[in-house]
Amino acid sequence: MNISIQRSQNNEYQTYNVELENVTLLTIINHIKTKMDPTLTYSHGCRSGVCGSCAVRVNGREQLMCEYKPSDGDTIEPIRNARVIRDLIVDSSMVDSCNATAIAWSESTKEEGVSNHEMERIETQSDCILCTSCYSACPVYSVNPQFIGPFALTRVWRYVNDPREQESSSKMAAIQTNGIWDCTLCGECVPVCPQGIAPKQDILMLRTKSVMMGYSDPNAAAAFGGGLDFGAPIF
Repeated sequence: MNISIQRSQNNEYQTYNVELENVTLLTIINHIKTKMDPTLTYSHGCRSGVCGSCAVRVNGREQLMCEYKPSDGDTIEPIRNARVIRDLIVDSSMVDSCNATAIAWSESTKEEGVSNHEMERIETQSDCILCTSCYSACPVYSVNPQFIGPFALTRVWRYVNDPREQESSSKMAAIQTNGIWDCTLCGECVPVCPQGIAPKQDILMLRTKSVMMGYSDPNAAAAFGGGLDFGAPIF
C-alpha cells in the first residue's frame, strides 16, 4: 500500500510503498523508519493506546498510530495547532500551559469514602490521556491561541465534580476568560477522542455550573454595549 507522510523539511508529502497488511499505522511507520528511511521522525510510547504520544492526523482526522489500521492512499500529517518540531513530532508544551491556566488539578481534598456512584460521575473524564487530539481538532485555536481548550476544560469538570475536592471556586474563575464561553460547541473534539470523552458536554455542564455561581457569558454583555454586569460571581 502507498502511505504519504508530510515531511517538515520541505512541508511536502513523501509517499512510501509498504508491503504490509492488517497492521497498525505505528507498525508501518516503524517499518519505514528501520527499513526504508531512517530520517523519518515521529513519537510513540506505550503502543497500546494509553500514553497518547503517537497522535497524528490521518486523512484530516486525528488518530493514534498504535490503534489505527491504515488503507492504501492514506495521508499522514502532524497534529494541528502546535509547532512542528520535525515531521510528525510537535511541541506539546501547550498541555502544561492549558492545564496551568485552568488549574486543572486537585488543589485541596478531604479524605473520605467515595461511593461507586460518585466515582462514576468522574470516571470518563479521568480517562483523558492528554493525546491532544481534541486540541488539534478544535477550530477555536486558529483564531484564539489563548483558548484553554477541550482537554483542560474536561479535566476541570472532573475535579469540580469530585466530592473530595474542597476548592473549586478558583478553577471556575480561571475558565471564564478564554475558556468555556469561547467554545463554539461545534463538537469537533468529540469524535476524535480515543477515550470516548465528550468535552463539548463537559463544557456545557461547566457553563451551567458557572451560571449557578453567578457568572454569565461576557460576550453577552458586549452585545448590550457593555452596559450589563456580566462575568462576576455572586456569593
